[in-house]
This record gives sequence, C-alpha cells and structure tokens, in this order.
Amino acid sequence: MLECCNCCVVVVAMVMSVRMAPPLPVIFLLMIHNVFSEGWGVSYSPSHICALKTSSVIMSCTYTYPTGYKIEKVFWTKKSRSLDLSKDPEYSQRLQYLGDKQQNCAIRLSHVTQNDQHMYCFRFITNETKGKWTGKPGVTLTVTDLQVEAPERVTEGHNVRLTCKSSCTLTDRATFIWYRNSQPLTERRDRNNQLLLQSVRREDAGRYSCALHGHTYISPAAQLTVTYPPRNVSVSITGSGVIVEGDSVTLICSSDSNPPALNFSWFKENQSSAVGSGQSFSALQSGRFYCEAHNQHGSQRSDAVTVTVKGRLVILYISAGVVLGAAVIITMMIW
Repeated sequence: MLECCNCCVVVVAMVMSVRMAPPLPVIFLLMIHNVFSEGWGVSYSPSHICALKTSSVIMSCTYTYPTGYKIEKVFWTKKSRSLDLSKDPEYSQRLQYLGDKQQNCAIRLSHVTQNDQHMYCFRFITNETKGKWTGKPGVTLTVTDLQVEAPERVTEGHNVRLTCKSSCTLTDRATFIWYRNSQPLTERRDRNNQLLLQSVRREDAGRYSCALHGHTYISPAAQLTVTYPPRNVSVSITGSGVIVEGDSVTLICSSDSNPPALNFSWFKENQSSAVGSGQSFSALQSGRFYCEAHNQHGSQRSDAVTVTVKGRLVILYISAGVVLGAAVIITMMIW
C-alpha cells in the first residue's frame, strides 16, 4: 500500500497498424482516480478549529481501511512530520487520545497556546508493510486571545458599544461574560460578543474585560472614560464669612467634572456681570456670592454664600474735664 491520499495513474497505449494505409495511431487513456485510496481514508470534522487561548480542543476524525488489515498503531502528527505527538515532551502531558482502533480517531489537546498553531494529521499503521496511512490535509488549529475594542472616552448620556474581539471565529458557540473593574456584570451574559451601554453614566467608567463562559482566560482590560459637565458645584469660605472693613475673605469654587473645570466665574447676586474669575475669589464687600464652573461639556452654578463686612471699631479718648473728681472718657464707634 502506498502512502498517499489521492493518486492518479494514466495508462497510455498506442497501437499502430502496419497493414492500413495510412497508419493511424489509436490512443487509449485510462484514468484511474484514487486507485490507491480505495478503502483507505481519514475524514476530519471540522477541518479548521479556532480555539481560545488556555482552552481545551477536541480534534474529531474517523478513518477507514480495507477489510483484512489489522490496525497496529494509531497516533497524531504535526505538519508533515511522522513523529507521534504523544511522545513529544511539548505535547505528551496535554494530549489525550479519545478514539479507538476501529474508526474513531479523536484527540483532546488541553491548555492550547499560540505555539500550538499548526496542521495536525492522524496516522495509522496496519500489520502490512505498506499498509500505512496519513490523512492529509489534516486539522488546522488557530489559537486566539480576546481583546476589548472600545472608544477611549464617551460623553455622559450617549450610547457606547464595546466588542470582545478574537483573531478568528471561535469554533464553539460561545457565551460572553463582561467585567468592569474585575467584577462580573452578571446581567450581561450573551452569545453576542458586544456590550451595549445606553445613556452612559459616570458610574459606567472603568476598566472593561471579557471572557467566555466556562473558560478561565480573561482578556486584558480596556479603559472607558466617561466625560461629563460640572456637577455638585459649591463654594467654600475661609472663616465665618464675617470680616472687618478693609480686610477680605477668600472664596473657593469646587466641582465634580471630567475633564476638570478650568474656567470659573464669580457673581454677586443682583448683578448681571461677573465680579471675578478663577477658582478662588477675594470678597471685599458684603453680599451673596456664587461661582459658575465650566468645561467643554457644559457649566453649573453653585448656591450663594453670604459675606458680611462690619465697620472698624475706633476708640477716641477725649478729655472733657473733671466731673465729680473723675475724668470722662468718650468712646466713639465709627462704622
């Protein structure tokens, strides 16, 4: 038995008649297809496998051979080499033969990595010297990891779609699981490899990763940043807010926004125009003041705070003579 999968023999016979004039060549073409493969063969299903990194893969196949032969040895090889993978240190601890010496030739390869990306072929040897067969082409194994594809940033209130991508279409129907900041989003488990976040909130910001249900491998995380206008704008005041005329009090404007607010305006109630700018403001007059914080997504104003300026106490000592033997001191308070 020759070791081949598909063989074709062409027999050409030419008969020349010397009794006929003129002599005419007669050509016989005999096409014999798969003459050496009749009764011999290996069938793989599927012939291409896309597997997730660190997962286990089952390569299924069946084989046939003519009656009268006895199977003595079965094994899998890599590429065109005839080395038994079960004797290869790189595979021996990860390879399990699931088949038999009849028709089933399936194997399981566990904890696959990118280094396992090859074509694998099943080979069997019978009791006859030429009764050997390698099923070519074999099973092509591609190993993929997972990557989260997401926009770097999204504005609050908008929708965003994240995709769990692989370098090939996974052979097994997969259920995807999503994580935010390493915590599973248990409500998001779908056969679809996309995660849709609608009307995004600030709380949706974080590091997103994906995985397949039943597998330990988790993709590297992708950061999703949510931008939003200033919120919770407030004014803090140093001291009590009561100062003496001629002094000042510092007001500080704070806000929660992304990106941080860089522009601040200060207003005094009942005045239409701003009285100051910057994150801090020195108030010299009595009144109610508030700030307004701005970024590229919007603005918000704070509640007003009250600043009270009191007059300075001035004591004048005036000699007004002596009354009943005592000096009279007049105290004047000037406001």
